Amino acid sequence: MNFIEELQWRGMIHDKTPGVEELCKQGGVTGYAGFDPTSSSLHIGNLIPIMLLVHFQRSGNRPIALIGGATGMIGDPSGKSEERQLLSMEVIRFNQERLKAQLERFLDFSGSNFAEIVNNYDWFREMGFLEFLRDVGKLLTVNYMVAKDSVKGRWENGISFTEFSYQLLQAYDFLWLYKNKNCRLQIGGSDQWGNILSGTELIRRTSGGEAHAITCPLLTRSDGKKFGKSEEGESIWLDRTRTSPYKFYQYWLNITDADAPRLLQMFTLFSRQEIEGLIDEQRSAPHERPMQKALARDITVRVHSEQDYLSAVEASEVLFGKGTTDTLRHLSEEDFLSVFEGVPQADIPRATIEAGVPVIDFVAGEIAFFTSKGEARRMIQQGGLSVNKEKISDQNAIIGSEQVLNGKYVLLQKGRKSYCLVRVV
Repeated sequence: MNFIEELQWRGMIHDKTPGVEELCKQGGVTGYAGFDPTSSSLHIGNLIPIMLLVHFQRSGNRPIALIGGATGMIGDPSGKSEERQLLSMEVIRFNQERLKAQLERFLDFSGSNFAEIVNNYDWFREMGFLEFLRDVGKLLTVNYMVAKDSVKGRWENGISFTEFSYQLLQAYDFLWLYKNKNCRLQIGGSDQWGNILSGTELIRRTSGGEAHAITCPLLTRSDGKKFGKSEEGESIWLDRTRTSPYKFYQYWLNITDADAPRLLQMFTLFSRQEIEGLIDEQRSAPHERPMQKALARDITVRVHSEQDYLSAVEASEVLFGKGTTDTLRHLSEEDFLSVFEGVPQADIPRATIEAGVPVIDFVAGEIAFFTSKGEARRMIQQGGLSVNKEKISDQNAIIGSEQVLNGKYVLLQKGRKSYCLVRVV
C-alpha cells in the first residue's frame, strides 16, 4: 500500500513537504505524531492523527506516538486565543498513563515495524535552561518564530514567553527523534504546520539532514459546526467515563448523510470499494442508514469493544421503542442513564414504593407526570401509559418494588416520546 496515495484518496492530507512522496516510497521509514497530556483523555479530533499513524504502519513504516510530558507542562498556543492553565506534575503524570493506554489500542507493537510510545520529558528533564538556550534557542530567530500562525494569531493580544517557547520545544522533539530514532517524518493537524516546519528547519541547521512533514485537515461538519462536539457543545472523548460508549456510538450514528462518506474514509480502514458499496446502499435505502451504522460500529468497537457496541445497540433500541422491561434490566446503570440523560426526573421515598402505590396515585400524585388523575385514567384507557416499557391496561395496578430497575429507578412513558425517570431514594 502506497502511504501517500492512501491518504490522498481518503482526503487526509492538508499540507506536505516537497519530497515526502519519495521518502515514503522507500518503506521502512520512522515517523511520529505528538499528543500532549493536557487532558485525561484523547477526543475524537485526535483520532485523525492516530489514523494517520495507523495507515503509516500498515504501509510498512514504523510509527512513534510521542506523549508530551514536557510540552504538556508548557501548553501549545496553536489554535488558542488565550493562555492555557498550567497543570501540576501529578495531573500530567496521571494523564500520560491514560493517553498511553488509549494509543495502545490502535497501534501494533510487534513485528519489524513495531510501534513505540515515547515521552519527551525523558530527554528534557536532563537539559538545563542555559544549555537549551545555547544549543537550540540560538538556531531559530525570533523573526522566524513570530511568522508562524501559532504565534502570529496571539501577537496582538499578547503571548507569554512560556507559550512562545513551545515551538522550540516541539522542534527539538523532532531533532531528538531524528538523531536517536532515525525519525524522518512528523505528522500532525494542519494547525501544527508551523511548529513541524520549525523542527525540519532545526534538523537542517544542526545536521544538514532532511526531514519531512504531513498535516491532516481540521474537520468541520457540513453544517459548519465544529466536528467532535455534541449538539450541546460537549467534546466526544475516548474515555468511557467522560463519554459513555452509548453516547459515543450515538454520535457517529447521527452523522448526516453528507458527512458520512468523508468520515468513513478518514476514521475507518474500509477499502475504497467497501465505502463505495455503502454509499450505493445508502442511495437505495437511505432510511436504513447503512453508512452511519457501519461507521458507528467500526469506531465503537475499536475505541471500546465489541460488547460495548452491542450494549449501545441494545440501549438505542430501548430509546426508539423496541425495548422491553427485560431489556431495561439488562442495561448497565451507565448505559441506562446515558439513554435517558436529559429526561425529566423525580424522586420517591423507598418506603413508599415498597409499600406499593396504585398506578393512578403514582403518576398523578406521588409523581406529577400527569396534571390530574382523570388525565391519567384516560391515557391508560387509550393504551398510552407504560411503566418500564410495559403498557399499563389496569387502572388498579400497583407500582411496587418489583418495578424498580437496578434497585433505583422506575421509568414512566406517556405516548411515544414523553418520559419521566423516577429515582427511588
